[in-house]
Amino acid sequence: MAKGRGTDRMARTATGQEEPPIGDGTIVEIDVAQEMEGSFLEYAYSVIYARALPDARDGLKPVQRRIVYQMMAMGLRPDRPFVKSARVVGDVMGRLHPHGDSAIYDALVRLAQPFSLRLPLVDGHGNFGSLDDGPAAARYTEARMAPAAMAMVADLGEDVVDFVPNYDNKLTQPAVLPAAIPNLLVNGAAGIAVGMATNMAPHNLVEVVAAARHLLANPNADLEDLVRLVPGPDLPTGGRIVGLDGVRDAYRSGRGTFRTRATCAIEKVTARRQGIVVTELPYLVGPEKVIEKIKEGVTNKKLQGISAVTDLTDRKHGLRLVIEVKTGFNPDAVLEQLYRFTPMEDSFGINNVCLVDGQPRTLGLKELLRVWIDHRIEVVRRRSEYRLAKRRERLHLVEGLLLAILDIDEVIQVIRSSDDAETARTRLIDVFDLSQAQSEYILELRLRRLTRFSRLELESERDGLRAEIAELEEILGSTGRLHTVVDDEMAAAAAEYGTPRRTILLDAAGGGVPAVSTGRAKAAALDLEVADDPCLALLSVTGLVARTSDATPWEPTGARHLHDALRTALPTTARAEIGVVTSAGRIVRLSTLDLPALPPTHDHPGLAGGLPLSDLLTLEKDETAVALVSLDEGAGVLALGTRNGVVKRLAAAPAPAKDEWPIITLQPGDAVIGAAMTSDDSELVFVSSDSSLLHFAASAVNAQGRAAAGMAGIRLAPGESAVFFGVVDKGAAIDGAIVVTVAGASDALPGTQAGTAKVTPFEAYPGKGRATGGIRAQRFLRGEDTLLLAWVGASPARAVTDAGAAVELPAPDPRRDGSGQPLPTPVGGIGR
Repeated sequence: MAKGRGTDRMARTATGQEEPPIGDGTIVEIDVAQEMEGSFLEYAYSVIYARALPDARDGLKPVQRRIVYQMMAMGLRPDRPFVKSARVVGDVMGRLHPHGDSAIYDALVRLAQPFSLRLPLVDGHGNFGSLDDGPAAARYTEARMAPAAMAMVADLGEDVVDFVPNYDNKLTQPAVLPAAIPNLLVNGAAGIAVGMATNMAPHNLVEVVAAARHLLANPNADLEDLVRLVPGPDLPTGGRIVGLDGVRDAYRSGRGTFRTRATCAIEKVTARRQGIVVTELPYLVGPEKVIEKIKEGVTNKKLQGISAVTDLTDRKHGLRLVIEVKTGFNPDAVLEQLYRFTPMEDSFGINNVCLVDGQPRTLGLKELLRVWIDHRIEVVRRRSEYRLAKRRERLHLVEGLLLAILDIDEVIQVIRSSDDAETARTRLIDVFDLSQAQSEYILELRLRRLTRFSRLELESERDGLRAEIAELEEILGSTGRLHTVVDDEMAAAAAEYGTPRRTILLDAAGGGVPAVSTGRAKAAALDLEVADDPCLALLSVTGLVARTSDATPWEPTGARHLHDALRTALPTTARAEIGVVTSAGRIVRLSTLDLPALPPTHDHPGLAGGLPLSDLLTLEKDETAVALVSLDEGAGVLALGTRNGVVKRLAAAPAPAKDEWPIITLQPGDAVIGAAMTSDDSELVFVSSDSSLLHFAASAVNAQGRAAAGMAGIRLAPGESAVFFGVVDKGAAIDGAIVVTVAGASDALPGTQAGTAKVTPFEAYPGKGRATGGIRAQRFLRGEDTLLLAWVGASPARAVTDAGAAVELPAPDPRRDGSGQPLPTPVGGIGR
């Protein structure tokens, strides 16, 4: 079998020899194995070096570098108008990149996407796509260079990098860009070559430059010093990185893995339900992908407790994905499920493969920084050499021109007496001892430059050139001075293009963030559903409702509780159902889970975290909530008191299977003013508007059915009404109970008069029989003729305004019929 052509062809191509033409009818036998090996190596070489891997110096693949360079050549600076992307693609393809337009446009689009690059190099105008959708066609979008791209091509015309021929040897292109910013680390890279791949995470420009400057000043700095300055990746879409061990491995060896999580907050999304609001997603994860996985997980029953998911993302507020949690489910546990089964938690594998001196290498953080620093040192050195040569050349011309101006008459005479330009040039060199370049410059000089002012300008220019030359010679003559220039330019680039960190770094070991994915160390699992633990259901005098997160007695403590007072604190459980007694004489069923949970602390500021009951229930006009009661049959007998002085005890019976039901038949104009659970040992208390207080044993009131209208509780004078009804248990409760009354004028507008208040021990009022008149509780002062408010219950009491702000009550007065003390502000309600 004839010798294979694969490796021979590569060898002949390398030495410039032409392969003999084939097609004259001669049959050439080849070794298929060798041919395949040679062709595959050629293909692999082309993909690795010409397409897939970025250069470690400027962090760009060839197509990206050609796009940025061609846009600069087209004058598409950030201050210039946009041009069609198709025009950029056409120029790049025709002049520099011998591949398809779709590949070029894809690379252009990625350079313009702020969610793909931490520091975009192309300023795109139009639809450049999203994480879920592709971009519009190149004929519809426009582009120009982004400000950061100007740093990538800065000083390109000053011989700072080598230029190489393009694909047809008609034009030249830079082999690498000057790259005043560490683009590879800042923007990362992704590419698949033959037998190798790269996947590099974006970082924060300010942090990377700080590490580079530290390494420039301290070449022997260890990795730990650099990690303190670059603690971890900074992703364009923000999010959270959980666990930094993989990041440290990548900084050390060039390979590692870390996990990214969405940024979420648990908020109240409806009146009754909480939700998980997602504002940032892991890198390169779009909201539509997350929604699809959530719907799939709910359908497959992998995800529980989710009732709806809504994408509220817009241009003004950015990403906002609202995941509604069903009532009775723990939002933290639902979030843990989402991290486990959806892309809201994702992993990123770092593989820092890039080209160094034309060879693929896997680099750690220090090596990546060192390559870029060396590149910048070389760029600044070559730029300084170029500028020095240009300044010396210009100084040479300026000095020759100054010599000519000093004796301009003789110069003109020499030129006029010469037969031709060549003779004039030769005579100027001989007479004035000029160089060829100086004499040529003088011959081309315009006469208007020979004025006195031109001479002054030339002398000033000469002095400036000498100073610049001295500075450039100092830079080139001192390594320390050269490094200082590089350091200053790094700092300037960071100051101009740097932005604050977006990604939060959480160390799984030190930050207390639990790992939740399969195969990782787990924290204690959270209960998915809210446990049916004991708690207190709370109703305030201003109509707010809430529940405690445990059954600890809710005892306000002094001035630390700055908002509202309690009307009811009902012991119940988190998953129980309770009843709301309304002034219309009915009970409305309510789930305790619908009440917002307050933190388990005695120092919570009242019900400031509560929710208006009207957000949970639909009440009729002028209907108000009177009390919260248990629906358990063994909770006790419910006692009611009305405005007309009617009292009723409701016979114990199972709660009907309805959302609401009546509990008393009211006369026209009457309304329930108080309700509470009682036993036969309880005392029922009425306080009337004419300041009469009556209490009697609950056993004096026979229990009745729901349709009954009750019986007489207190005998009211004509035109008077009951302003308070409540229950006080016998024993220690009576000993610690107090009576609070607030008196004022009946003809004043509600909420406009402060009135006077009186606090008296409850034990000062003897009991009387049902349906009798009461005992005076407060003596009216001049101008007062009615009780505005009254309250009887366990001490301490709390008075609040209609807005829930505290109002200081006077000290207790042992006289049961004494007058009150002036209040500083009108009182809207009294409670515990």
